[in-house]
Amino acid sequence: MGIRVRFAPSPTGPISIGNVRTALYNWLYARHTGGEFLLRIEDTDTERSEARYEMEILEGLKWLGLAWDGPIVRQSERTEVYERYLQKLIESDRAYFCFCTKEELDADYAAQLSQGLMPKYVGRCRTLAPAEAARRLAAHDPAVIRLRMPDALFTFTDLIRGRVSFDAALTGDIIIAKGFRAPLYNFAAVVDDYESGISMVIRGEDHISNTPKQLAIHQALDLPHPAYAHLPLILGPDRKKLSKRFLSGSLMDYRRAGYLPEAMRNFLALLGWHPVHDQEILDLDALVREFTLERVQKGGAVFNPKKLEWMNGVYIRTLSVEALTEHLMPLTPPAWQADGEFLYRVVAVERERLKRLGEFTERASFYFTLPSYDPALLVWKQTPVAVIRENLAAVREALRNVSPNAFTRAAVDAALEPVIAARGRGEVLWPFRVALSGQGASPGPSELAEVFGADETIRRLSAALDRIRA
Repeated sequence: MGIRVRFAPSPTGPISIGNVRTALYNWLYARHTGGEFLLRIEDTDTERSEARYEMEILEGLKWLGLAWDGPIVRQSERTEVYERYLQKLIESDRAYFCFCTKEELDADYAAQLSQGLMPKYVGRCRTLAPAEAARRLAAHDPAVIRLRMPDALFTFTDLIRGRVSFDAALTGDIIIAKGFRAPLYNFAAVVDDYESGISMVIRGEDHISNTPKQLAIHQALDLPHPAYAHLPLILGPDRKKLSKRFLSGSLMDYRRAGYLPEAMRNFLALLGWHPVHDQEILDLDALVREFTLERVQKGGAVFNPKKLEWMNGVYIRTLSVEALTEHLMPLTPPAWQADGEFLYRVVAVERERLKRLGEFTERASFYFTLPSYDPALLVWKQTPVAVIRENLAAVREALRNVSPNAFTRAAVDAALEPVIAARGRGEVLWPFRVALSGQGASPGPSELAEVFGADETIRRLSAALDRIRA
């Protein structure tokens, strides 16, 4: 069997950026090696798992273009499979029923801590006779199933971190199920990885402590185990563990904010991995071609929001005006869509300034409704108001001589050359730009004039003259 990897999220909350990076790295590795990328929904936590979160996971993967191979595996539909493996462990005496109460366990842990020991299960039920266990189960005494952890050193080669060793004796006998039909994470993951033929588990560094437990379960079941690769933590801009501010943000939040899937893929790929030539802009084909685990770093990867914005802006500018307009349509008011040609012109100008699609509505509102602005904004530096008024009037007269059918940026610039030569560049262009936008910052006035056309440009200049006179 060839390379098989899996993404196995739990639908207990919005899909996080860390989980998305894990999915992306698994997908890239599968596509680079010609292997398979499987999707498993780990929904055995019935109290916290919700269908809406599973839908968000599926929607997020589709949005990023990370198609999975084969059917989706849902752990909630596999309880009979887990029961069969659990029965095998009980029958072989490699696992046993534990009836210890929470109070007993808490007392044991407190006693160990008071002695400076690492708390672990003391093994009170480890030697319980099978007949006594059967009697207590028949009496419906609450019980869990514990694995007999070997007194051994588990060593494995992490494909990112190298040789890693754990002393299994330090963990005590771990709980692997709350009953035959209620497996816990580590046990269900081992069974599913084996039955799905998973050859490599690529997951976050926070799972590395689960590895010895899973290796012990593989050993108890006499099953081969996959290779492991643990990805570096994602750090915040301060190079500390990613804060709740970022962890609470889901992939869908970034989508709603106006990030493109191409930019998210590119950005997330570089969170802990880098290509041979240290390029920063890589399309999907390039990512697949260059991705290898050898180039995944061991140290933490810094999440830089400004870099994500920059990268998103780069991808926005690669879109045609038509394609970008299609992306923006769901975000724009219906009234803006009435004149498609005008909207295209607005998008063409604003495309160069956009970092997120969500900025467009705020940035572009002045094209559709001239905002009420302070007349003082029309004044360039210390230029007298009377001079500004004269300059605006001169601009209006010069543009009235430009044919409405040829009201281009070049034509506007040509018409204003003598006015600028006589009156000064800032003194002319600053009030002209403000008259068109009503804003302290916007694209240049000739760009705006080309978007608006002759009639609207003259109208806004006249409105500015009325405003400054008042």
